[in-house]
Amino acid sequence: MTPETRQRIFTEGRIQQFIVAYFRNTYCLAHHKPRCSLFSVPNDGYNVKEQMVKKATGLLSGVSDLIVLLPNAITLFVEVKIESGGVQSDSQKEFEKTVTDLGFRYVIVRSLDEFKIFISPFMEDINRLS
Repeated sequence: MTPETRQRIFTEGRIQQFIVAYFRNTYCLAHHKPRCSLFSVPNDGYNVKEQMVKKATGLLSGVSDLIVLLPNAITLFVEVKIESGGVQSDSQKEFEKTVTDLGFRYVIVRSLDEFKIFISPFMEDINRLS
């Protein structure tokens, strides 16, 4: 598969869908103990009027694509980018700095495999402590 074809197939949205399906099916179902949570924060695609209302009610530009909640008050911020050419906006860089300065973990992933590599140590620690 050529890089151009791969880029068309694996958009950020598609990669994010793979990550959400994997994580929810592996760690978020009712029978999982402990049961974790992962959710997205849509913060784009609004018209001007809707954008103003969203900002007034708490919309924050640059928030990571996914937020992962784990036991023991662990919160992880995951930004999804495509393999080639996917770069953070200034507001995303600012959000990353804010959350890392507060002691949270923030990661940029470019594939489901990268997400699995990032998340597995956290899940191994949780399983070891449960």
